[in-house]
Amino acid sequence: MECQSSSLDHLAADDETARLFRLARGPADLPWLDIGNAFFIAVCHYAGDDTAIALDHRTDPADPRVVGSDLWTVPGQYQWRTITDTFSAFAVALGLDPS
Repeated sequence: MECQSSSLDHLAADDETARLFRLARGPADLPWLDIGNAFFIAVCHYAGDDTAIALDHRTDPADPRVVGSDLWTVPGQYQWRTITDTFSAFAVALGLDPS
């Protein structure tokens, strides 16, 4: 996860790629991903699938929202969308709640 998340800096270094994948450095809100406040928890296995799930710490550093990439809702327009408002809700949805 750390390796994949560090790739955000590389992708955002190129303005055209950053615009394509809606990656921002600094204040931005969805559908943009603020790379300084994001951490990937899942990415596609094959290049070109363009699927990722990230923790988005802009909402709460202790219990961040979970966002996912979306290339299908608006064809040709990459967006980041909320999956759950908190990581704890994401864990419950996956049946990982320890309580």
